[in-house]
Amino acid sequence: MVALRLAEARDTRRALTAGPFSDVDAQLRVIRRGVTDLIVEAELRAKLERSRSTERPLVVKLGLDPTAPDLHLGHTVVLQKLRDFQDLGHHVVVIIGDFTGMIGDPTGRSDTRKPLTWDEIRANAETYRAQLGKVLDMSRTRIDFNSTWLGALKFEDLIRLTAHVTVAQLLQREDFASRYGSGRPISLHEFLYPIAQAYDSVALHADVELGGTDQTFNLLVGRDLQRACGQEPQIALTVPILEGLDGVTKMSKSLGNYVGIDEPPQEIFGKLMSLSDAAMWRYFELLTRLPDTEIASLRAGHPMDAKRVLASTITAQYHGTAAAERAAAEFARVHQQREVPEDVGDRRVAAPGGRVRLTRVLAATEMVSSNTEGRRMIEQGAVELDGARVSTVDLELESGRTYLVRVGKRRFCRVTIDD
Repeated sequence: MVALRLAEARDTRRALTAGPFSDVDAQLRVIRRGVTDLIVEAELRAKLERSRSTERPLVVKLGLDPTAPDLHLGHTVVLQKLRDFQDLGHHVVVIIGDFTGMIGDPTGRSDTRKPLTWDEIRANAETYRAQLGKVLDMSRTRIDFNSTWLGALKFEDLIRLTAHVTVAQLLQREDFASRYGSGRPISLHEFLYPIAQAYDSVALHADVELGGTDQTFNLLVGRDLQRACGQEPQIALTVPILEGLDGVTKMSKSLGNYVGIDEPPQEIFGKLMSLSDAAMWRYFELLTRLPDTEIASLRAGHPMDAKRVLASTITAQYHGTAAAERAAAEFARVHQQREVPEDVGDRRVAAPGGRVRLTRVLAATEMVSSNTEGRRMIEQGAVELDGARVSTVDLELESGRTYLVRVGKRRFCRVTIDD
């Protein structure tokens, strides 16, 4: 079913859009999906019409800060939109900000970001290639480093560029305005970041630039700088910031509310099944390319059935349909039939005095990150030992025995306690 559904979604898109010279209204329907702002849609329509008549695909740009994140689903929202343009036949360019990485993106910062070194930037940039291939067709993706053109600028060139942006404009940025108003320092080099990012668009003659809603200011500076350099301004297209599994705060690894695209299939599937019914529809819109008609049909049915479709579809995107089907079967066996997973790991923990606290065992087996987290999970009733919920944080395990330990819904381990 998963393979059939994904194939049908791809076939539907091909039928609607036969490349960059296909019907403009059809292209716009694909482009608009899941978009927050399209500045300016009338200009985009004109670009698409001209692209169709001249048979010249648009140049669509996405800039990435080389901080080497392990990509999670929140990062893929903008990558999925870039893939939409790619599937429409337009030229996509990913800019690795190796030069701007020395400045550090001040977006959303309450203090000055520490600049990366050249070695850190280059090492981090290499991690992107494999990760981007999880979403983009890398055979049709151009990757550039902005040091190519920014590093060649002379000081007089920089002066000419800064003349097109006023301090008043920069202080319109919410983060700059907040820091300035509260007396927190703003280093001069931070003002150069949006100008440098904007110059990337000038260097590429970009037709469209993508970014999250937190990048709107930077994208608009790109429009201004292109206009000042005698170019037609790019379209600024922003996508929403995806909420994490809690359905409230931004998806973040540090907050623990994320789904990593490199996580095991069972982990991805299980995490997505924990979503609230309300949150899953946003995930459908931003993370899948299932037809709107199918999503509407799912809304009319049982929420749990829809959630299984969501979990299967996204797991299949990153691990294939066979892995998604195995993950679905494993989830049903463990969480609905209350059976133990087939791939429970085996670990051994030493108990020199013959006994060892459960909190230490949880940390030693890496089922939790620390003894403190272990205590918290026990207090929340999220730890089971041989199928029975643990109620005391001071519980000790005896040497010479093997225990089946469960933390939360998805973490299992068979632990043998040694003398």
